Amino acid sequence: MDELGARAAALVARYPRHARLRRVGTSRAGSPLLLLSVGHGSRQVLVVGGPHANEPVGGATALRLAERAVADPRLTEGADATWNLLLCVDPDGLRRNEGWLTGPYTLGRYARNFFRPGFLEQPEWLPDGPDRATLPETRTLLALQDELRPFLQCSLHGVDVGGGFVELTHELPGLAQRISHTAARLGIPRELGAYDTLYWPDLGPAVYRIPPPRRGDLTAAITEAAVDSTWCHPRRHGTVTAVVEAPMWGVAAVADDSPPVDRDGVLRTVSRTLRHDTRRLRRVLARLRPHLAAVPEAAHLLAPVDDYLLVCPRLADEWDPDTDDRTDRSLPPMNTSHLVALRLAGRRLSLRTAGLLHQLVTRTGGDPAGVLAELDRLVDEGCADYRDGCGAHWIPVGRQVEYQTRVVLAAFELAGRRAAAGARSGESGRGSEAAVPMHRD
Repeated sequence: MDELGARAAALVARYPRHARLRRVGTSRAGSPLLLLSVGHGSRQVLVVGGPHANEPVGGATALRLAERAVADPRLTEGADATWNLLLCVDPDGLRRNEGWLTGPYTLGRYARNFFRPGFLEQPEWLPDGPDRATLPETRTLLALQDELRPFLQCSLHGVDVGGGFVELTHELPGLAQRISHTAARLGIPRELGAYDTLYWPDLGPAVYRIPPPRRGDLTAAITEAAVDSTWCHPRRHGTVTAVVEAPMWGVAAVADDSPPVDRDGVLRTVSRTLRHDTRRLRRVLARLRPHLAAVPEAAHLLAPVDDYLLVCPRLADEWDPDTDDRTDRSLPPMNTSHLVALRLAGRRLSLRTAGLLHQLVTRTGGDPAGVLAELDRLVDEGCADYRDGCGAHWIPVGRQVEYQTRVVLAAFELAGRRAAAGARSGESGRGSEAAVPMHRD
């Protein structure tokens, strides 16, 4: 996090006429929330780095975008645009991932040092609406959106294991083709059946439409990502939001849109594995809890653990074709990429929970509950499934950054055309699009 600020300050020192850096807020732990701005145009772009603590690529992408904007006047004066880059909206969470950020980049090192706050502590989510947002990071982001009224907002996310995809609040015709070209050039698999967007409308291969927010319980909010968020808040300003997902470990099969050979068999296996791992994790947590009173970080680490263990049974039932405990929605038509995505998602939940519990054990100063060996087995099994069963391979950081940068620049160009077309037709774009029904409704 400190390196991001230092590199941004160095860029401003080199190009003081074009770039400036200001503190726009303060995190819960007192870290500065820094906004790097390039250009002096009237049309604003807002780029949000680090919305999830375990997804560091966005900060590097924000700096790359700033360098491109400084070097290419077509992105600033030529487009009458100013680029506003929030380097990291969750610096406290990012610091808690420093155990794996220095490398070597292995799945085991990542899992044992993974951190992501509980759902209610993630800056982009607004489970109680914008007026009741309590996190200072969230309030800072909302204030920036209302100050800048950007025609484009890009939220820079990372997929730990899988492929790249984009989620949009408004359609940008041509973006899917741009993503296809960029992904092919850089060797990035496109995720054609992303777990996050399982019930969302497709706007093209690896491009999905963000549904309108709706009320629901915490379990639904975590698993469906349809809760109100800072992605949707600036719609009142006519803002197009693009959530740009770039993978750290790629899996080629997420790009396989062929019909599945045995849909129900795969779903049974995924559900059974998730239930089995959940039972193991709950037994570990029950043994570990009495020893956590003296662990300062226990509350931060237990919040996401409790979230994951809350949603795992619901998802296992939802994915199981044989369960009698059906939820209020049925699975959509699925291709091979969807099944691969669900396999990855089930393992992801188990691995994250095991990794967080592993950290709790190490912070007790030993293994008073006698659970470390079981947690190591869970982590090793999950990593082996990713590596050997799914073919997960590390994508160098430079390629992750370049992929995300090119996708953002494509969205910038297409959103600019969309805004210009709206201006010519006399439409402001504010609130002009009807809500898109969700498949699950």
